[in-house]
Amino acid sequence: MAFKKLPLSENSRQSDIVPLKDGIKSLLRAYRLQGKLNEVVVVASWEKVMGKAVALKTQEVYVSNSKLFVRLSSAPLKHELVMAKTRVLEIINAEVGEEVIKEVVFL
Repeated sequence: MAFKKLPLSENSRQSDIVPLKDGIKSLLRAYRLQGKLNEVVVVASWEKVMGKAVALKTQEVYVSNSKLFVRLSSAPLKHELVMAKTRVLEIINAEVGEEVIKEVVFL
């Protein structure tokens, strides 16, 4: 049995084409992964956002329940960052492009 190849007009395929960016966004939305991805972006961009000096004194960075936990090896740095907590929060959320983190906790 031979299959006939139906001629396709160019417009019939164009309606199915979705930009890769939009396809990935809808996939993340469908599987409810966008929030987790944003948390990973926050952790991955810690050094970029805070700078090399802070990153060198950072032992651990993780997110839990919209809170960013940062373990530091320097007490003076911890004190300085606690005083600038709201600014750190703003910078981190600006990096992601939406409010992912509601609170920053320095350990």
